[in-house]
Amino acid sequence: MTDKEIVKGEEVTLEIKPGMNILEVNKQLAQKNKELLQKHNVKAIDIMGSIGAGKTSLIEQLVQALKQKYRIAVFKGDLTTTIDAERIGRHGVKVVTINTGLECHLDANVVARAVERISLQDIDLLIIENVGNLICPAEFPLGTEKRVVVVSVTEGPYMVLKHPFTFMTADVMVVNKKDLAEIMKIDTNQLAKQAKDIKPDMKFAITNALTGEGIEDLIKALEL
Repeated sequence: MTDKEIVKGEEVTLEIKPGMNILEVNKQLAQKNKELLQKHNVKAIDIMGSIGAGKTSLIEQLVQALKQKYRIAVFKGDLTTTIDAERIGRHGVKVVTINTGLECHLDANVVARAVERISLQDIDLLIIENVGNLICPAEFPLGTEKRVVVVSVTEGPYMVLKHPFTFMTADVMVVNKKDLAEIMKIDTNQLAKQAKDIKPDMKFAITNALTGEGIEDLIKALEL
């Protein structure tokens, strides 16, 4: 069932002293998160992408495919609602909603607070769905082992080229909604090539999150 506790992003307070760089502070907190998760042998994944790219559907497919192998928890970042969190929760995994209010991304501090809502001894895999945005999340690592960026063919042929920094920070790229590629006149392999030109060691999967097609490729790319 979905966790009834909701982490409110707008309540997060950080003591930022004059001259401190907020990105550097976040980086330090992210490292602490990473060390804590590694201490408990928890694999963690940050999933980024625009609104409507299919992040939640992908997570549902991952949960379905992996819940017999891993004890899974999901953090669902959203501005105000719990709609998507409830969708994921129906698959029988622990879900914590992180409502950010006006913030367009999650940060390491709010993730640390969400971690307090779960028992790390009881999970092996933590999947974090970032707020629907292909820009802001890139600058705020959360302390995860891997970062995934999801693009949909419905977003056009230039999403990778327009957001190079986001792809530089990712380990895996997902090209979703492959069933619409022909209609949208999108070459999915070309999108993957653009990402590899930006980051040569980028791994990728081409998926249809509604049917589950390509999910095994994504699991392999994530080394799960």
